Amino acid sequence: MKQGFLWGVAAASYQIEGAAHEGNRGPSIWDTFSHTPGKVLNGDTGDVAIDHYHRIEEDVKLMVELGVNVYRFSIAWPRLFPQNSQSIEQQGVDFYNKLIDTLVAHNIEPVATLYHWDLPQYLEDKGGWASRDIVYAFEHYAKTCTELFGDRVNKWITLNEPWCTSFLGYYLGIHAPGIKNAASAVAAAHHTALAHAYGTRAIKAVAPNAQVGITVNMTNLRTDSDDPETKLNWQLVDANQNRWWIDAFTSGKYPEVLVKEYGVLLSQVFQEGDEKLLKVDNDFLGVNYYCDGFVGKARITDRPMNVHSPYPINRTANMDLPETEFVSRTDFNWPITPEGLGNLVLRINRDWSEIKSILITENGAAFNDGPNEHGEIEDHRRVDYIHSHLESLRHAIDLGAPVDGYFAWSLWDNYEWAEGYSKRFGIVYVDFDTLKRTPKLSFKMYQKYIAQTRLALNS
Repeated sequence: MKQGFLWGVAAASYQIEGAAHEGNRGPSIWDTFSHTPGKVLNGDTGDVAIDHYHRIEEDVKLMVELGVNVYRFSIAWPRLFPQNSQSIEQQGVDFYNKLIDTLVAHNIEPVATLYHWDLPQYLEDKGGWASRDIVYAFEHYAKTCTELFGDRVNKWITLNEPWCTSFLGYYLGIHAPGIKNAASAVAAAHHTALAHAYGTRAIKAVAPNAQVGITVNMTNLRTDSDDPETKLNWQLVDANQNRWWIDAFTSGKYPEVLVKEYGVLLSQVFQEGDEKLLKVDNDFLGVNYYCDGFVGKARITDRPMNVHSPYPINRTANMDLPETEFVSRTDFNWPITPEGLGNLVLRINRDWSEIKSILITENGAAFNDGPNEHGEIEDHRRVDYIHSHLESLRHAIDLGAPVDGYFAWSLWDNYEWAEGYSKRFGIVYVDFDTLKRTPKLSFKMYQKYIAQTRLALNS
């Protein structure tokens, strides 16, 4: 790590804010989805979440205590535009002004994500991400946010994990809006890529010196077979999971292996001139990394977009590590593979020379450790997870990976989407009944790691 390295934590609006019916906030697709019986574990909703809406000062004090110099948050689109894409809600503006001003007053740089999955329901009613109209609505939204907050926010992330938006939301249907349609998923994948480019240009038009990027969820993808079928399957999964959005903004093109595989599903939404529109300069790439993936031997199915896998397309991939690899796992049953983070950022540096700066915008683990008899949360597994990933990252930086920041996911236990409140990612424990915050052992480890790294750099 070098001088000026960004040490941060990250969170998302619907997962923490609560106050779903305050400030004239409009409904989002996650309000609709979570209130639909059977969609979210235990029927949990984000109506209250961890009540960050009313606890800005308390929560920023935790960041100050931790020692971070950046905080990545997301703006709730339906707080600013609750009823339509024209009328701004001043109470929403006031909330984010208060958050941003509090951060700046404590020397914490705000990093704003424009879209972290809580699409206004009225836009979904018009087709959502499956409709090209969303691109122009997002462009206007990005422009407006920059005009409102760009005097204090210099780093912008357009979209968080558009792969999840497209394939979990419109193909598997396990995330909002809960649609299961192959054509809609491919359309959403194209429209999110376009929206990133349009949004980036909109931000730069208002604030030419702003730094803009996108956050994609990536995996270090492994295979233990070199047979042709598995090789092709690896290429398809890698293109779908890792390359789609990066290739789009760096070259204006999608991976050829997927263009061929998607066929008419893509050609019916890809318009003349889109290649030029997709390509846009980025100041950084945001990467969310949790674990490695594994591609086993391909199984050919008789129809496109196999419903049992969010991966392409007429093949299914075994995305779990083989049982011969006895690695530890999180409470999500995700394998713990810290070396994969270092390998991934080195791969990005090797394969996309256009990317000059990488931010690890999410990295963390779900472990449901609770308070002991003394009220302390000794989450040793999370301590090991974060520390080992930081060391992997440090090694990759020493080898030349252009990583300029790390954001732990997350500062607090919060609403974990379709899993409700059943999974805890925070380095701060939240009692979901009282909403009391208690720093965990992992909080203290991360605090010490930041302080010691800064001290070493300054000595």
